[in-house]
Amino acid sequence: MKGSNSSMQLTRAADYAVRVMVHLATLPAHERALLPALAEATGAPESFLSKVLQGLARAKLIASRRGQSGGFEILPSGRQASLREVIEAIDGPVHLNVCLISERSCGRAKWCPAHPVWVAAQQAMLDVLSQTSIAEMASQAPASQARISSAVSGLAEQKSMKS
Repeated sequence: MKGSNSSMQLTRAADYAVRVMVHLATLPAHERALLPALAEATGAPESFLSKVLQGLARAKLIASRRGQSGGFEILPSGRQASLREVIEAIDGPVHLNVCLISERSCGRAKWCPAHPVWVAAQQAMLDVLSQTSIAEMASQAPASQARISSAVSGLAEQKSMKS
């Protein structure tokens, strides 16, 4: 199995979701950002980020508005959301191992010596993800990042008004 590389990691969509949520949380309340500005700020392709934003809007973590004064805005529920809530809005429930999805997903769970280790590891991971909020992460963003974020979304807004 040396050639195989199946590491446990977040999907790219969940990673972009976290990035965009933290970015939006650095903006002043009720300020909207356009898709191109969000793509630039997060390093995500616009077409892919658009799908991520749809998932965040469905989860009621952000709001989107079309038109001249449109864009994406983080909602209060999004600011207070945990990292786990953001990830699960995009990827669904987080499971470290297939045997943790349900009791029926693994017939070995009752006697497997690895099962309790997976359970403990998953619980630790979920605890960390649940205890970390988007607002906390945004408050740790460098002050210069918040200013850049605001400037980028402001420039994008001005550009769209001219069009």
